[in-house]
Amino acid sequence: MNGYQIRFSSIALGIVKAAPVLMISAAASQSLAQALPPVPFPTENQFTQEKSDLGKILFWDEQLSSDNTMSCGSCHQPAVGGTDERRGTNPGPDGAFNTVDDIIGSPGVLFQTAEDEYLDSDLYALLPQVTGRQAPPSVMAMYAPELFWDGRAGTTFFDPITGQQLVSFGGALENQAVGPPASGAEMAHQSRDWMQIIEKMAGARPLALATNLPADMDAVIALGLTYPELFERAFGDDEVTAGRIGMAIATYERTLVPNQSPFDLFADGNFNALTLDQRAGLNAFRLSACNTCHIGTQFTDHAFHTIGIRPLNEDLGRFEISNNPVDRGAFKTPSLRNTGIRDRYMHNGQHGDLDEVFDFYAHRNGQNPFPQNLHPAIQIPITFPPSAEANVKDFLINGLTDPRVAAEVFPFDRPTLYAELSSPNPLVSGTGTAGTSGFIPNMVAVCPPNLGNDGFKIGVNNALGGASAMVALSTSPPVAGEVAQDQVLGPITLEGIGAGDGYGTMPWAISNDPALEGQTFYMQWLISDASAAGGIARSAVAEISPFCTMAGTCVNTCPADLADPVDVLNLQDVFAYLALFNSSDPAADLAAPFGVLNLQDVFAYLALFNAGCP
Repeated sequence: MNGYQIRFSSIALGIVKAAPVLMISAAASQSLAQALPPVPFPTENQFTQEKSDLGKILFWDEQLSSDNTMSCGSCHQPAVGGTDERRGTNPGPDGAFNTVDDIIGSPGVLFQTAEDEYLDSDLYALLPQVTGRQAPPSVMAMYAPELFWDGRAGTTFFDPITGQQLVSFGGALENQAVGPPASGAEMAHQSRDWMQIIEKMAGARPLALATNLPADMDAVIALGLTYPELFERAFGDDEVTAGRIGMAIATYERTLVPNQSPFDLFADGNFNALTLDQRAGLNAFRLSACNTCHIGTQFTDHAFHTIGIRPLNEDLGRFEISNNPVDRGAFKTPSLRNTGIRDRYMHNGQHGDLDEVFDFYAHRNGQNPFPQNLHPAIQIPITFPPSAEANVKDFLINGLTDPRVAAEVFPFDRPTLYAELSSPNPLVSGTGTAGTSGFIPNMVAVCPPNLGNDGFKIGVNNALGGASAMVALSTSPPVAGEVAQDQVLGPITLEGIGAGDGYGTMPWAISNDPALEGQTFYMQWLISDASAAGGIARSAVAEISPFCTMAGTCVNTCPADLADPVDVLNLQDVFAYLALFNSSDPAADLAAPFGVLNLQDVFAYLALFNAGCP
């Protein structure tokens, strides 16, 4: 607990005890100025605007996932307090859906093998997996010494590849940032490592999948820089590393300070920022057992407590990190700031609104904490008189919500993600034709078809296991639900055994050729099946329109490639560069000092040429 927290708690409680029927005075509120302390930046990762710009772009770039379907921001949306408004159900420890231990978590990626092929999951088939805990709020995370519900992201940050210590103290955000991109449920195929992530991001067009970019992001993307160039802008050289990705994302997250709630304005001396009811709610809250854990102006002690949400054996929580029996079933105390705009509560998403939360702590309406290892403050029901409970809820919902967070305005603004678009691409249409036992092969097409996406693929399930399968590919629209076999991909042998159990993956690397933009392709699975009409069971049709970038400049990811043919480096490219150099074209200015063309620029070009195309 920092000094601000101690001073606020003592003032608030002292006033209530001295005059329980009065509200906190204007004079007292003025002594609470700067309700939130300055943001702590690690010594080794101080703030720069360039680093924050890069971090914001990385945080919202779905290309950071293995299949381009998930960004960090997918699970941490400001409008719901930095949590996830999407809904998914994890069946919990018993492995059965629609039972009492189900967890409301975040949809992640489809289950994919280390070879980047779809694997038909026993739980989710070829649908997104769901995390085993609710996404914790990212807003206010900059103050926490440890992150994740179990605190496994600690204070010392080591590069995930080299093991080099990059941050000695205060690096929880850096540690947290490098977890999900390598998680096989959240953002990655199985066994994805940081070398694969770095190689991909170094050649990706920054934020190619997003639209409706906020002004600050749009200004940076409009520069037309590659990721290596953005890293050079932020770190001084163009090396893309796992550690730098974590440090950039953490720098951006430290700008998300929700310090303009009515409570903050009240603490800054605006006595009318909180209504009389909200001030009464604040006083009642401070006098209650809620104030045991949700303390100070951050409204959290950043500690780990067992509150009896579920039996200990379902999730041991902090114990798995600390190995301390006291921590069995303990989870991190979240801040109550912006709690009014969240729509799920607790680490397992068990409660859908604050009424349910209050019922839980009051041990009413059939809700009682499980008694194992229970925190003393929870053993006795926490209740308020009806009017006081209404006031506390008013304070939590309205008094602690920063309107900028709720409205997603700067610095809490964000782009529209590709997964949020109302017009999908690929677009799956049609019904397909049935095979054995009436099973119709199911088309799986979720990867965005952006240029240079050599990991693009489609999948199929619900087909005949062990059957031979291929994909028909054509630029002509389907006729009577069938795609012409102008080109055939495969064949492959489907995994699985028997009717409806077959599944498989067909890769179709999309080259970096701008000539593909604007074209439309049609793909359809053809499954050899003697029980199907004509011996072929067909899936629905995927309509695919390759694109370079959804917004901004189409960055050349092979900067030495200046002449046709695309993605091939030869003497024509060298001659094209020399022509730019001789005409004093700014595009030839590749090295410091910028604004001056000299041999250093020529040497820089030759280095790019020798590096080849990704």
